[in-house]
Amino acid sequence: MSRAKPRVSERSITAGSDFLHLTITDAPPGGRADWLAGRLRQAIADGRVPVGGRLPATRVLAADLGVSRGVVTEAYQRLTEEGHVTGRGRAGTVVVAAPAAPATPASAPAAVPVPAALFPSAPGSDIFDAVRAASATIDLTPGVPDLAAFPRADWLRAERTVLRHLVAADLGYGDPCGTPALRRAVAAWLARSRGVAVDPAEVIIVAGVSQALGLLAQALGPAGVDRIAVEDPGSLGVRQHLNNWGIPTPPVAVDGAGLRVTELAASGAPAVMLTPAHQFPTGVVLDGDRRRQLVDWARTGGLIIEDDYDAEHRYDRPPVPALRGLLPEQVCYAGSVSKLLAPALRVGWLLVPARLREAVVAAKRNADLGNAVLPQLVLAELMTSGALERQLRLLRRRHIRRRDAMIAALTRHLPAATVHGAAAGLHLMITLDAELADTELAAATLARGVKVQPLSWHCQRPHRSGLVLGYAANTASDIEEGVATIAGALRQLDASVGTPEAAQRSRRS
Repeated sequence: MSRAKPRVSERSITAGSDFLHLTITDAPPGGRADWLAGRLRQAIADGRVPVGGRLPATRVLAADLGVSRGVVTEAYQRLTEEGHVTGRGRAGTVVVAAPAAPATPASAPAAVPVPAALFPSAPGSDIFDAVRAASATIDLTPGVPDLAAFPRADWLRAERTVLRHLVAADLGYGDPCGTPALRRAVAAWLARSRGVAVDPAEVIIVAGVSQALGLLAQALGPAGVDRIAVEDPGSLGVRQHLNNWGIPTPPVAVDGAGLRVTELAASGAPAVMLTPAHQFPTGVVLDGDRRRQLVDWARTGGLIIEDDYDAEHRYDRPPVPALRGLLPEQVCYAGSVSKLLAPALRVGWLLVPARLREAVVAAKRNADLGNAVLPQLVLAELMTSGALERQLRLLRRRHIRRRDAMIAALTRHLPAATVHGAAAGLHLMITLDAELADTELAAATLARGVKVQPLSWHCQRPHRSGLVLGYAANTASDIEEGVATIAGALRQLDASVGTPEAAQRSRRS
């Protein structure tokens, strides 16, 4: 082995540590321990090393910096004497207190949005973020399942099973359409519960229905679809998402039988987006005659985008098969686990006609190269083990009790309200005879600590005032208190009828 002294170029690398990017050349000669203690003290004070954080072992930091271990030991000892760190044996040196920070001028508190400002008649694309961030004692907004019921034990059990059988190749880049395990599980789930027979190879795993709509928007434009008709009333979020991709969304009326197909045909729209199993927000089911009309419309060249919204959450009616099972080459089908497990998982699935598949897969590949693999494998295990079906049965029992509690509360506190969509789903829609803007009622209710959603947000055409109220994520007592609060806000607004403020409200609405 050569014992020649290293050349200057080989000795020119400055000793330093990844920890706090410490570089020993910054230390003054003869004051390395002071310098290191000062740098560590500052890092603890500004939170780069938080209370509870562990400092590197003295020998490791000394080797990184190219100093004797005594320099690091002395710096640590000074911090220990000052009460900032403590030695905990094998646990190492742990931060237990931060130096007192110098007093800083008090900053003005962040402005709290006025409730009225959160409920404009023409909401922008960030409206749901703003409302979610608003403080409330009780949240009755729709679209949220009982997050406290998330099956943590089943998820951990499935995760351990997945990790026990995981091979190294599973952690690489995979198919942008999703892992084979989840695509097989989804195909089996759809066949069992939704009457959709599909080859697993046709399943595309997506980050929720919102991404499915984005992928379809990118694929349908080049295919000649210049607009997509939507239900009215219908989801504001869906409409905004399609509009953000530059796709107009002409409204088609919904009545007690579902989408008015004759109006759809008269509109000339080449495609329609709808929620046939449980319409949002009205809760109606597309009846048999309308389904036949819609299938006939699709057979003449129309394209159906089916959001299978809340399809699993049914209580007082038999299951309704998905449209995709009737006409696979004219139906794009989207579903997710957002309402079964949690929206935060961001896992859904999309089925498209063969002619659109290549463009949709290309859009998915360009978007993110595919969903994260581990959550897909865990979800597949939940589906194949039967844990997801057990979870659904538990949720149905709980949701029925909470739905009944909301109906009873509405009967007591808002007897004049008309309740819609009680047979399924996670929300109720109510309509009111009151001559006031429902956005104003939502704002007044939020001012009293209860969050609701105005029906008018989901309408493109004039419609009766109303609210959309979620019940799945609330206890019976919270539901009772929330509905009583809505009634109190409504009485207060009614009492102001005839005042100058009421006249101004009327002009605004």
